[in-house]
Amino acid sequence: MQIISENRAFGGTQGVYMHQSHSTHCEMTFGLFLPEEAQHTPVPVLWYLSGLTCTHENAMVKAGAQQWASEQGIALVFPDTSPRGDDVADDDAYDLGKGAGFYVNATQKPWAPHFQMWDYIAEDLPSMLQEEFPLDMSRQSIMGHSMGGHGALTLAMGLSGRFKSVSAFAPITNPTASDWGRKQLGAYLGADETTWAAHDATVMMREKGFDGPLLVDTGTDDQFIDLLKPEALAAAVAERRQEATLRLQKGYDHSYFFVSTFMEEHVAFHAEALYAD
Repeated sequence: MQIISENRAFGGTQGVYMHQSHSTHCEMTFGLFLPEEAQHTPVPVLWYLSGLTCTHENAMVKAGAQQWASEQGIALVFPDTSPRGDDVADDDAYDLGKGAGFYVNATQKPWAPHFQMWDYIAEDLPSMLQEEFPLDMSRQSIMGHSMGGHGALTLAMGLSGRFKSVSAFAPITNPTASDWGRKQLGAYLGADETTWAAHDATVMMREKGFDGPLLVDTGTDDQFIDLLKPEALAAAVAERRQEATLRLQKGYDHSYFFVSTFMEEHVAFHAEALYAD
């Protein structure tokens, strides 16, 4: 693991690190905020998965999460959204290829060799973090924005028992029925739509749900709300009678101004679950 940078922030340390990933077969960069408590004892972990076109840096700089994580004594992990490198496949469109990994394991050419983002988030990066940093991996929660909200919801439901809580800002909730999803799932996973179901939060909610608290915020003025389909997830939550708080925030759009506005509430939501035991 290579240290790219480490800066003191809110009494803790905001670091950026690079490592060779076993799953994506390339170098991956991630951000990690460690609160002051990590100098003395392993701390709980809150994952933040970012959206389309983002790197590890967007949320690390714009989301304003470190202040609230510091207050709660929680570490923040900011993974990248896709593999990177000259030999990694890409597409001219912003919503496919680099910056658009969709948190799935690709099975189709030319994506399969590197686009193994499910395994990267579920296995590869956690294993490395546990070895290198003072983190209590028995206490993990996850959140994300847009494509990252999709990732947070599907990983939380797909990895039963891993996460204490899950939240999302403007998540893509029903990708099998949206142009933000059908294109990418078809490209990465192929034409057999039965393989897509494990990466659709609405379908997963109907089939298995999440054993813990769930919080979702979406802005009423989100310019992509028709692609996000918050009503689909809401219907599935009601059908399953899932423990959940689903909120439409009046006047907010899809930007990091929206994310940062409600970040304090999301971090506090996760802190309550992480410290419940």
